[in-house]
Parts: sequence; C-alpha cells; structure tokens
Amino acid sequence: MNILEAIFLGLVQGLTEFLPVSSSGHLVLLQRVFGIEEPSLFFDTMLHVGTLIAVFAVLWKEIWAIIKKPIQKLTGFLILATVPAVIAALLFKDSIENIFISAQLLGWCFLITTILLVCAELISRKRCHCDSAEKPEQDENDNQQPLSTNQLKNIEQMTWFDALFIGIMQAIAIPPGISRSGATISGALFRKLDRDFAARFSFLLSIPAILGAAVLQTRELFKTSAVTEAGIPIAAVIAGTIAAAVVGFFAVKFMIKIIKEKSLFGFAIYTGVLGLLVLLDQFILKIVFN
Repeated sequence: MNILEAIFLGLVQGLTEFLPVSSSGHLVLLQRVFGIEEPSLFFDTMLHVGTLIAVFAVLWKEIWAIIKKPIQKLTGFLILATVPAVIAALLFKDSIENIFISAQLLGWCFLITTILLVCAELISRKRCHCDSAEKPEQDENDNQQPLSTNQLKNIEQMTWFDALFIGIMQAIAIPPGISRSGATISGALFRKLDRDFAARFSFLLSIPAILGAAVLQTRELFKTSAVTEAGIPIAAVIAGTIAAAVVGFFAVKFMIKIIKEKSLFGFAIYTGVLGLLVLLDQFILKIVFN
C-alpha cells in the first residue's frame, strides 16, 4: 500500500465513521469496486485511532467533564448504551464475520439506514409541529411557561430506558451498511432527545465502540505479530491516520450542525440510492458482486 492509497482509505474512514452512511459498508463496497485488498490489522487499528482523536478534539469539554466527575448520569447512560452492542458482538461473532465477508446483505442494510433516517426525521418534524400547535396562548402578564407533553429531553430528562433503546439501535448497526451514527441518532430522536444532545450523545457513544475495536485489534496484533508483518510503510500508516483524524474532526462538527439545524433526508436519499444500486448489481448486473 502506498501513501496515496493510505490517505484515500483514511479519508473514507474519517468521513463515513461519523456521517450516517456506514463506514463499514463503504469499506466493504470500495474493496469490491476497486479491488482494494483488506487493510492490514495494524493499519485498520491506526485508522480507528485517528477517528478516536477526532472525537476527543471536538467533544473535549464533554469528555473532560466526565473525567473530572466520572460518577454521573451521563457516564451511566453511556455504559448502559454500550452493553447491547457488546453482547451482540460476543453472541453473533461468527455470523457477523460471515456477513462482512460475503457482503450479501449490504444493499438491504443500506436501505435499513435509509428507513431509520427517514422515520427519525419525520417523527422529529411531526413532534415539533405538534408542540407548536399545542402551545397555549399566554397572557402578556403571565410569566409561567407550561411544559409541553412533546418537550424534548436533555441529559436531565433522559431516562435509563432511553439509553438502553439507543444502545439496542447501536447493536442493530453492527452489520456493514447499517450506519452506527445513523442508528444511534435515529434512536435518540425516536426517544424525544433534543437534536443537539442526540448528536453529542451519539458521538460520545462512539468512543467506547471505537476504543473497544482498537483494543481487540491490538490484542490480535500481538498474538499474530501483525505489527512487524503488516508490510505497509510507516509513512503510509501515519498519513492514513492523520487523514482519518483531520477529516473525522470536520465530519463530527459538520454532523452536529446538520442534526441541530438541518434534516437527515439528504443522507437518507444517498444511502437509499446506494442500496438500490448494490441490490441491482447483486441480483441483475453482476459487475461488482459476481
């Protein structure tokens, strides 16, 4: 692998890890389309380190607050939301590996991402519309602001069931093509979380997911001596890691802004079209998936 290929893979990893389009799905697809060999375990681990750096760089205030006060609601919610994915990964490890290798469900999984994003956006918009319609008129001298039944939740209003539901959504997103960030953000919107808080919680939740993957891969590295046998120049590894970190940094900031101020329909259209193209090729054209 040369430096340009490493940078390309780093850009893809950093961008798709945080956009709701599935980084694993794109990696599997690009390997098929361009005949790219699966990255070495060491290189893949370093790309995960790059995306982890990006999350820390953007959300350092929230992370520092957790470090200073680890015993708090947010920490408990993040731990609880991580559990379902861990259980699913342990119980269905072989099946998940087969799904990645065969890529038979890739097109369907992209469509699942589309459905999640569309449903989450529609529910969120309907809730905001109902909230505005149900808001009673206030007397000019009445300073009390009644709470709406559709009031969005922040960390104070969030419940343990909300965290568990988001965690289950993350577990569902393990197969390639189902976006982890898309699933968790959709789950948060389903549970009436404030859009800005939903995005930040999703990206904070990515830390144990990315860190866990990096730790497991590191264990395999030392078991198989893959660090010395990777065959990838160290300059290419560094370039790929930097590319993943830089692009990931802007991807996180971009997504927080998009989720807070815009809609997810654009990403839904993209994954929908991509999913249909993959299915078209798998069942009819047989160009890439032959």
